[in-house]
Formats: sequence, structure tokens, C-alpha cells
Amino acid sequence: MGTEVTDDTVMHIGELAERTGLSLRTIRHYDEIGLVTPSGRSTGGFRQYSADDLGRLMLIRRMKPLGYTLEQMAELLSVIDARSAGDDSEETAAALARFRADADARREKLAAQVAMADEFIDALSAR
Repeated sequence: MGTEVTDDTVMHIGELAERTGLSLRTIRHYDEIGLVTPSGRSTGGFRQYSADDLGRLMLIRRMKPLGYTLEQMAELLSVIDARSAGDDSEETAAALARFRADADARREKLAAQVAMADEFIDALSAR
């Protein structure tokens, strides 16, 4: 679906799965554990998701390759929710800064692993 997502866009779970690249099962699991809850329900009881829900899921999806646990994801989302609600406290800012530093460190580790994989591929190609 090539349509643009706007603030008033309402998506069903299938469209959300397509846009995020996550399975329906994964999205339902995230709902069950409270990471991402649908913004609403249709009259038939189907989950309806907003652009904000899509953004939240994309953030979670970006955390997965860095090895974050579901608990760590929930913690970061809680910090982000607090910031969005206007919490500019030093504690919230520090928590966000810790996540940023941790993400930077995880990215560096992955970059080193990719470099080693490239060296390995080059070594195999040379044989």
C-alpha cells in the first residue's frame, strides 16, 4: 500500500502488519503484553491502529535487531510516553540519554560483526 500515513489514518491489523513487516501474531502479542495497544476498535470489534501506533511499532521493530528485550522496549516506550506527556525532568532526560548511549554501543558492536563477516566472505572468495 503506497498511501501516506497521516494523523487521522486508521489501519486494521493486516495493513499495520504490511507496513511494519511484522506478523499479525507478533502485533497481537505486543498488544497482549501492553507494548502497543490499538487506538480503537471497530463496531465489529476489530483492532484499529493510528499513525502513532504505527510509529510505536516501527520503533519496536528497530530495537529488535539490536537485541533489546521486551522489558527494555517497554521501559523505553514508557520514557518516550513520559516525554510526550511533557515530562522534561532530569530523570526522564537521563533515561533517554542512557538508551541512546546503549543503542550507540549496540550499533558499534553490530558494525564490528559486519566487518568481521565481510572479512570472512573476502577470505572465502580468495580461495
